[in-house]
Amino acid sequence: MTHAAKNPKIHEGRNVKRFREMLGIKQDALAFELGEDWNQQKISLLEQKETIDTALLQQISEALKIPVEAIKNFDEEAAINVISNTFNNHDHSSPQFASIINNSPSFNPLDKMVELYERMLQQQKEMIEKLERLIEGK
Repeated sequence: MTHAAKNPKIHEGRNVKRFREMLGIKQDALAFELGEDWNQQKISLLEQKETIDTALLQQISEALKIPVEAIKNFDEEAAINVISNTFNNHDHSSPQFASIINNSPSFNPLDKMVELYERMLQQQKEMIEKLERLIEGK
């Protein structure tokens, strides 16, 4: 059974695109990171795929410096619901909020978002430095 069959809401290609855009990385830059046989068009096609080969997902996660699990498990609808319930419902004893906490007691979504944001900033800084080195080399 494929991952997509277990949770049809997860679209790995769209998640790659979301994280790439959040990091401010263009398709060309990701293609460059993945190697010679990649180009902008291949990244565009990849981002349309519902499921992506695990080995390739690993390469992409390394290039973006985010965990493979982030790409495999990010569900925009669920994230919006968590954020909406957290910020719009100040009664933290609500069943929705309680189920979020009970389902993952060792996982603090806010800490993970801060961690991801810090990693995204670092990635963007590294990408700018690489581009500056490329420009200087020409």
